[in-house]
Amino acid sequence: MSTDDLISVRRDLHRRPEPAWREFYTTARIVEELEARLGDDLDELHIGPDAIAGDHRMAVPGDAELTAWYEQAREAGADEEILESLEGGYTGAVAVLERGEGPTVGLRVDIDGLPRAESEDPDHVPAAEGFRSEHEGAMHACGHDAHATIGIGVLEQVAESDFSGTLKVFFQPAEEVVGGGKSMAKGEHIQDVDYLLAAHIGLDHPTGEVVAGIDGFLAVKHLEAEFTGEPAHAGGHPEQGRNAVQAMATAVQNLYGIPRHNDGKTRVNAGIAEGGSAANVIPEEARILAEVRGETTELMEYMDSKARHVIRSAADMHECEVEFGTGAEAPSATSDQELVSIVADVAGATAGVESVLERDELGGSEDATFLMQTVQENGGKACYVGVGTDHPGGHHTATFDVDEPSIGHGIDVLAGAIDRISHEQS
Repeated sequence: MSTDDLISVRRDLHRRPEPAWREFYTTARIVEELEARLGDDLDELHIGPDAIAGDHRMAVPGDAELTAWYEQAREAGADEEILESLEGGYTGAVAVLERGEGPTVGLRVDIDGLPRAESEDPDHVPAAEGFRSEHEGAMHACGHDAHATIGIGVLEQVAESDFSGTLKVFFQPAEEVVGGGKSMAKGEHIQDVDYLLAAHIGLDHPTGEVVAGIDGFLAVKHLEAEFTGEPAHAGGHPEQGRNAVQAMATAVQNLYGIPRHNDGKTRVNAGIAEGGSAANVIPEEARILAEVRGETTELMEYMDSKARHVIRSAADMHECEVEFGTGAEAPSATSDQELVSIVADVAGATAGVESVLERDELGGSEDATFLMQTVQENGGKACYVGVGTDHPGGHHTATFDVDEPSIGHGIDVLAGAIDRISHEQS
């Protein structure tokens, strides 16, 4: 299909990236586009708390942060009535098309940006073409602006096809902090989905290449550990202190000594380590934000248990206390062959697609796995699709961008697969 009219949508979303649970403008813009393009053809449109199970949101920022981004979206012209439904960080949407008898097919696309600055290099296309991020310190560095656009395009294309059944598109918030997938997986809208597709653009595959089924998701869990010691004058009475930074530093060092596991891949990383107030004060507080991953959910839990033991032992060694905060997490998942075969067949016949890989491994983590797992546990099938795009910088870098023709490839492949599923699985 022609995506010329959708490119402006993608560029508008790219210009106004919003990190996890702050996707106020993004959600409002998606809703406005769907209502304008589909009108009465759209049978249901759920937003705010109606789209997610709010009690299962993870890694939600504080009220002041949410309010600042809410006001920014309002000032940018987001629809006031839609914004009111999103207040408090209840972002995201679920759009539903009902077309008679047939299976219920779901498509999950994520919509959040990243908290990182975007390149100002004149060779960077968004900078050159005038749609570089206007939100300093935030950027669409992983293609979620393209994902949201693909979701809109798929709904539009399926609405014009002879699809038979129900299509639900999940515009999911907070993927980058693995904090939003669970809230949609625990919501009511996923429970009757028979077949689920999720998609990601890029992943180091070039424009014109499609991966029909992505596997190799590493289960992930975030750990926050806060150390508490006793302050003292570092020169006058160091013996009176209990050094929380020393405990933290010991923990960071020892985390990387956790034994690997024979059953598969494991990972650990201390991404944030901070504490103290001055060079001459024994620090009484320190903090680590770390993550553990595993090739399976069981391996991730192994790493989590070992990491907690290491952190507690470091605190004990330096006579400090430590408390753990609840972090975000996501399980592993596997794409079902039945859907992989359908996607591969459709992709092979799609204009612009030059090569099709049946499977590849992600090698990272993704909270679409919550939705995939829910559908599979309910007896359905799920598949994660990779849509290649030439990106000049790697994912999560300042120069990341998407090759915009790949948006059309994604729409055509996914809409075609959804139509095929409706007729072959009725």
